[in-house]
Amino acid sequence: MEFNPSSPTTIPVVSTFASPFDDPSAVNGDANNSSFTNKKPISLWPGMYHSPVTTALWEARSKIFERLLDPPKDAPPQLDLLTKTPSQSRTSILYNFSTDFILREQYRDPWNEVRIGKLLEDLDALAGTISVKHCSDDDSMTRPLLLVTASVDKIVLKKPISVDVDLKIVGAVIWVGQSSIEIQLEVIQFRQEDSDDSDSVVLTANFIFVARDSKTGKAAPVNRLSPQTEREKFLFEEAEARSKLRKRKKGGDRKELENGEANRLKALLAEGRIFCDMPALADRNSILLRDTRLENSLICQPQQRNIHGRIFGGFLMHRAFELAFSTAYAFAGLVPCFLEVDHVDFLRPVDVGDFLRFKSCVLYTELENPDQPLINIEVVAHVTRPEIRSSEVSNTFYFAFTVRPEAKATTNGFRIRNVVGTEEEAHHILERMDAKALQSAKS
Repeated sequence: MEFNPSSPTTIPVVSTFASPFDDPSAVNGDANNSSFTNKKPISLWPGMYHSPVTTALWEARSKIFERLLDPPKDAPPQLDLLTKTPSQSRTSILYNFSTDFILREQYRDPWNEVRIGKLLEDLDALAGTISVKHCSDDDSMTRPLLLVTASVDKIVLKKPISVDVDLKIVGAVIWVGQSSIEIQLEVIQFRQEDSDDSDSVVLTANFIFVARDSKTGKAAPVNRLSPQTEREKFLFEEAEARSKLRKRKKGGDRKELENGEANRLKALLAEGRIFCDMPALADRNSILLRDTRLENSLICQPQQRNIHGRIFGGFLMHRAFELAFSTAYAFAGLVPCFLEVDHVDFLRPVDVGDFLRFKSCVLYTELENPDQPLINIEVVAHVTRPEIRSSEVSNTFYFAFTVRPEAKATTNGFRIRNVVGTEEEAHHILERMDAKALQSAKS
């Protein structure tokens, strides 16, 4: 995806906090300005999670989103599907970090880099906007589709993202099925040392959205996609292969344990049993999975809902990331460095008022490369209903971290420990290892 700062489709992101040195009318809109007299301020739109990016996106696409907020009553569904190209949904957003001090402070982390959790929110918001653009039929008389995040296939951080340099996110639809859509996003940051455009891509992400009829809640067909360029055709074929792989996994295409698998399971269980039965003799370079667990809870508030009244998926990803980061930090004893979101499943919607519990653990470690040991974190979100003694899994998140080189250099003899578990945990660990290996082989 090309970086073109002057492109008319680039949406500038601005800080959502007013500077005390600014003219309030310039921030909130001059009441005497005709462009504001007939327009409801976005800050007063109901049911939307507000951030610098979501505000910019909704401002730029206000006509589309106003229709989603107030759909025509008893409107018929879209009958004639359109054929669109990836370029018709392509959207980009620009963070002017180099000139907007307030925006920069909103995204700065303790290491002078961009906060990954906030960036995950923005990626989900942009992917949602792109899916709406592709599915829109520009007919104000038909009812709009309900588009929800189904999963995140992969988010890979290729290099650290500085908060002092302008940042751009470019995304487009790369594949559609009967009622599902895949959007690919690229985060771009130009630096003087980058030799070509490919070096400026600092992060890539793939989101899967599914379409539902806003009235019946059933799966609804989406507009077709016609890739035009060789690159677009290549991305379409890759996404098609990933879709077939997901269907095989959902269909229960799982092999029985072979001798090699049984040996792996036996090795995991052997050390776990020593920890449980003879803890004084256990290997001090290992730790039980249950001893790496962390947890936090929250009540989902109205301010965290999206335009459909559900809790914004990006908000859930942000909270899961913060817990995963803390889990890796407590486990390693040094500041972790984020590498990738391996996979995210949105299994059921989360509503306002839900009691949500996030539970994390170090699922397993990969120590083959001592310069970059991998810490694989699982975060599971549960919607808990104490009144009826019910708890359901709403989301599963898988993150990979390593340790910051500068932190590791200050500690002599640093070592990441192995993680071992009970029989049930060992089966889960092997299942996740195999899923990650299969996904890596297909990508």
